[in-house]
Amino acid sequence: MLFAAVGFLAQAVDGALGMAYGVISSTTLLAFGVSPAHASAAVHAAELFTTAASGSAHLYHRNIDWRLFRRLAPFGILGGCLGAYVLTSVDAATVKPYVTAYLAAVGLWLIVRSFRKLPTRPVSGRVVAPLGAAGGFLDAAGGGGWGPIVTTGLLGAGGAPRYVIGTVNASEFLITLSVSLTFLFAVLSGHWEEAGEIADNLAAVAGLIAGGLFAAPLAGWMVKALHETLLLRLVGTLIVLIAGWQTLQYSWPV
Repeated sequence: MLFAAVGFLAQAVDGALGMAYGVISSTTLLAFGVSPAHASAAVHAAELFTTAASGSAHLYHRNIDWRLFRRLAPFGILGGCLGAYVLTSVDAATVKPYVTAYLAAVGLWLIVRSFRKLPTRPVSGRVVAPLGAAGGFLDAAGGGGWGPIVTTGLLGAGGAPRYVIGTVNASEFLITLSVSLTFLFAVLSGHWEEAGEIADNLAAVAGLIAGGLFAAPLAGWMVKALHETLLLRLVGTLIVLIAGWQTLQYSWPV
């Protein structure tokens, strides 16, 4: 029930802003002691369902810029596969503080973004590839980040919000699928030595899926009920506080 509540909150925010499902979910899993690789695998397994629902909705409402989609998705897939492979190659205790720092940075960026007024102009093709690769890599390595990195980057470059959010959400399903397949390959090939413990997190995955699917239809209402800047500040503050608490635990373990 706890993870269903987290999944509901994360999907409600993600549906309203086009970002933060993975960041909220993975930050919560890390706070409960789940290793970075297991947290990322669990979140991406849940996102296979939530991103499919979100992408279908944006397709129905014609919010996808297919030219941007074709330029963005391949680099996101490459970055995501690389991030998942790297994450399953290193010791969990070593990488966890860096993942936590990354999540805190994303939270701070969400807060900063809420105070910015972004212009709208055509997105330069030069920024799409590096944004897609970086977003895919950090999404896999941190368990979340595709939306915050890519959406904010494209909006900062002047993209129209409606088509940026729709395209990023639609392409996220392909990135999530590629990352999940990379984790599966790591398990089957024996590359991921700690993979056996992932079965302990199946209840968390089920909760994230249930909560996320229940919240998905409420996205339209969330957009109307709460102002975007308020949502950004709330989720950014939540992520920073949780990441800060984890940092204190690393510094002064109980």
